[in-house]
Amino acid sequence: QLQASGGGLVQAGGSLLLSCAASGRTFSNYYMAWFRQSPGKEREFVAGISRTGAGIYYADSVKGRFTISRDNAKNTLYLQMSSLKPEDTAVYYCAATTRYYSDSQADFGSWGQGTQVTVSS
Repeated sequence: QLQASGGGLVQAGGSLLLSCAASGRTFSNYYMAWFRQSPGKEREFVAGISRTGAGIYYADSVKGRFTISRDNAKNTLYLQMSSLKPEDTAVYYCAATTRYYSDSQADFGSWGQGTQVTVSS
């Protein structure tokens, strides 16, 4: 089970920290990722992190502004979002896969419930 939290309303240029708590599984056995979905748009990949944290991947739209990390001892995934823009407004989902890498939502079998991030201009 994955439980995302930390969303909210923030002004453009602000920051938010999203968390995703995992339970009922060996967290370190999974490649983890964040996706987001805006109204009327497809769910898109935001960032991914390998099982050990050694491999990190970002969508071009968030590179340099967002940082993904994980704490395997705490079974928790994070997404530090900075320099937020109105176009970052979306529901953010954490997801897990047994693959070693993916940026395709079809490869992820476990999903959190989503947390709303709204960036005002």
